[in-house]
Amino acid sequence: MADPFDTAAIRGRVLAAWAGSPARFREDANAEEDLVRGGYRDRLLIELAQNAADAAARAGIPGRLRLELSGDTLRAANTGAPLDANGLQGLATLRASAKRDDAGTVGRFGVGFAAVLAVSDEPAVVSTGGGVRFSADRTRGAVAGIAGLADELARREGAVPVLRLPWPADGAPPDGFATEVVLPLRPGARAGVAAALTALRGEVLLGLPGLAAIEVVVDGDERTVARQPSDGGILITDGGAATVWRVAQRSGELAADLLADRPVEERSRRAWTVVWAVPLDEDGVPRPLPAGEVVHAPTPSDEPLSLPLRLIAPFPLAPDRRHVAPGPVTDALVDAAADTYAELLAGLPADRVLLTLVPRIGLAGAALDAALGTAILGRLRRTAWLPVAGNADERQPPERATALDDATDERVAALAEVVPGLLPAPWSRRSDAPALTALGVRRIGIAEVVEAVRGIARPPSWWAELYAALDGADREELAALPVPLADGRTAHGPAGVLLPDAGLPVDRLAALGLRLAEPEAVAPPTARRLLERLGTQPATAAAVLSDPAVRTAVERSMDAVDDVLDGPDPEALAEAVLALVAAAGTATRELPWLAELALPDADGDWAPAGELVLPGSPLADVLAPGSLGTLDEKFAAGVDRDALRAVGVLDTFALVRGEDPDDLDVDAAEEWADAVLDRLPAGAPPPEWPALTAVRDLELVDDWPRALDLLAAAPEEAWADIGVGGVAAPGYLRWWLRTHPVLGGTRPDRLRHPGSTQLQGLYEPAPGTAEILARLRPPATVDDVLADVDSAIDLLHRLGDPALRVAPDVLRTVYARLAEALDGIEVDPPPRVRVAPDRVAAEAVVLDAPYLQPLVDGPVVPAGGAPLSVADLLDLPLATELVRGSLTGRPVRRTLWSAVPGAALAAARLGVPELSGELAVHDRPTVDGRPVAWWPAAGVDHVDGTPAALGRALAWRAGAWHLRQALAEAFALPDRAAELAAEDAVG
Repeated sequence: MADPFDTAAIRGRVLAAWAGSPARFREDANAEEDLVRGGYRDRLLIELAQNAADAAARAGIPGRLRLELSGDTLRAANTGAPLDANGLQGLATLRASAKRDDAGTVGRFGVGFAAVLAVSDEPAVVSTGGGVRFSADRTRGAVAGIAGLADELARREGAVPVLRLPWPADGAPPDGFATEVVLPLRPGARAGVAAALTALRGEVLLGLPGLAAIEVVVDGDERTVARQPSDGGILITDGGAATVWRVAQRSGELAADLLADRPVEERSRRAWTVVWAVPLDEDGVPRPLPAGEVVHAPTPSDEPLSLPLRLIAPFPLAPDRRHVAPGPVTDALVDAAADTYAELLAGLPADRVLLTLVPRIGLAGAALDAALGTAILGRLRRTAWLPVAGNADERQPPERATALDDATDERVAALAEVVPGLLPAPWSRRSDAPALTALGVRRIGIAEVVEAVRGIARPPSWWAELYAALDGADREELAALPVPLADGRTAHGPAGVLLPDAGLPVDRLAALGLRLAEPEAVAPPTARRLLERLGTQPATAAAVLSDPAVRTAVERSMDAVDDVLDGPDPEALAEAVLALVAAAGTATRELPWLAELALPDADGDWAPAGELVLPGSPLADVLAPGSLGTLDEKFAAGVDRDALRAVGVLDTFALVRGEDPDDLDVDAAEEWADAVLDRLPAGAPPPEWPALTAVRDLELVDDWPRALDLLAAAPEEAWADIGVGGVAAPGYLRWWLRTHPVLGGTRPDRLRHPGSTQLQGLYEPAPGTAEILARLRPPATVDDVLADVDSAIDLLHRLGDPALRVAPDVLRTVYARLAEALDGIEVDPPPRVRVAPDRVAAEAVVLDAPYLQPLVDGPVVPAGGAPLSVADLLDLPLATELVRGSLTGRPVRRTLWSAVPGAALAAARLGVPELSGELAVHDRPTVDGRPVAWWPAAGVDHVDGTPAALGRALAWRAGAWHLRQALAEAFALPDRAAELAAEDAVG
């Protein structure tokens, strides 16, 4: 068999060395075992790929590797430089790499091929220039022939350093390939190899720049992973999947002094290239790698990497070939890696996912990981890679950036021009706070935002966007949020600011000096909601009118007329208030204080609105000239008339309201209150007054016919009666009109209703329409007159007027009713009294005992059942005070009342079972010589025997004077007693 690489010579030299020094055998065996079981125990595919990449690099072509598992054999065929003598020397020696002078290769140590021993005891390498094979069995056989190694071989249970003794091998690589590694798998290894092939991913090519593709074939199923340049990165395809990796790399040469403590063969390899790579999604946004990354130096190490990116750098390895050795070289490469990392992030699209790429120092997995994180943070803090809100193309370093707490897109958009370096909202989330803090990004809260916007000038639309964006923020932090006002000022806080309603005439309200927000700034519903939550008040026209500042301005408006320097312009103030009133739809005199608004009058002066009359109004036509001022006609023409009425300008009679008569600033309010109180019972406690309504300016009228028509249309509350202390009384308006000469020059309470019969003869009928009379209520009955003390006194004197007549039925009781109505009232007695419907007398007697009437000399005043009260009222004597007499003569007989014919019916009519008492009958009874029909005496009634005398005597005795006629009938018709009783039963 041909032996192009003179493997026999190599074997001879190695065996001779072992024979001459059994310790050398042990050293080689232990070293290979350490590599297989330690540094390269799981690196089979990586080492095969690395060798393929190095072969391609030496040949200067894109490398291709084919890994094929068929049966129990793994074949690895690669393109590039074929195996040569130097290559074999590297395979068959320990730590003597043939690649030490190849700057572009990945392999550095000459021990990586030992990884094949993890799965095979009979590895072979066939190439276009020849082939070699290594064999554990043949090596054991060769060692067994050396006498000095028998014991050692037995102690090692046959384990030998397989790769030290090569043999020539037949065979050639597949077409298109330069070299093929053939690995017959030891029993049990196939499953692990198959799993490793299945798990092999295209990203392995990132660390193997000389390798363009890897074909993976497992039992006939083939897939290819490949790499090719892409814009700013590398496109990795893996079967049907494709992933673009963004790559940043830097290359350089280490200073010689940095390598002083490294092994000799490493010192010549000063060139370095650091690569960071991260996959991108379909939108070009980085897709962080899952946890579990390790540092690739340049193949995977056991150094954990907490950053979710791929790091490939030629870090010096410790003897275990799995960890990075500390030292100056590592430090220099850490710095280079940090610079490269910052360059990578600066070149990536500005997506918040970049924050997940920020190192977390406290989460570092090892010393190297911590060193990388610290260095990277230092670079990132100074590198312009963070986005700037509002400028998609600008980047900024973290030290200039600001993150907003509780950021939203709307808040950031509104504040981008105000807060320098503000990050977009997705970059300011609380979940990213650790990364931002590590970067040194300044965080600001809403309170600091409020401070930032104080004193800035921005259009109303900007403020509207800001308020809408801040909706939902903490109320306390927003307490000092500025609010632009409609008059150009700025309120340093929302509290007390008025939010104008859509219908509010903001442009006309400047004179009021209100803190009205600029309408455009508070137009969005979200802006209004925020500001209302912060203490602003919805400013409907009605709400603005209720603002104390408006009331104060109105109440001081007359002072402002005289203080034009410090006060608002009176006309501007008037127009503002009137516009506000018009917008609010304020009812006439709904707000009484509006009547104090200064308005221009027809004489060129200013007067309170409530003291001015609308020119040409109905009220102006009925008032005495000059009694009230008239609103300037030109001013009135430019203002809504309803608004003028609402502020108190008069076009009809105005109502005045109060809770007590003292509150009513109207003519004769006190007299009206006294008239009401006069209706209360004597000794009644002070009453609780109801809500009162009066009408002003009645005393200024000089055209009552037209004024009454105007007043008839006044609201019902003006005409309503009131209830005081349980007694009804006329309200102010009706009382005032009734007590003043408004009907043809006469007081309505001194006239009678045209339909009245009771008062006919005493009062003239009241003129006027039915509507007017219904409002004025001129008296129609005696009760109507007696309800008012003043009217009752007037009636008392009318009864003594000889020119007047009184209806008989009225005369019978009128004085008694007057006495009751005027009880407790100091009243002067009239000079004359009514003694008959058509006759009066200056001297008269009040008949208090009917049996004395025949003995009274002079006219008698009807007492109506109340002789004592009538006598006191009229200051007249009673009949019993004037007549002193005694009965003369003897009776013709005596009898009992019960024995008189008709007594039974009389008793029934009195409601008693039987009449009691004694009766003396005279032919002609006399008193002091004057004839009388009946006369009561102690225990005995004296009568002349006539039915009329009997009826009167019995009625007086029984205290039933009103039954005297019924009793007389019973005695006059005793024989019809049954018939009369039947009539009584009818009812």
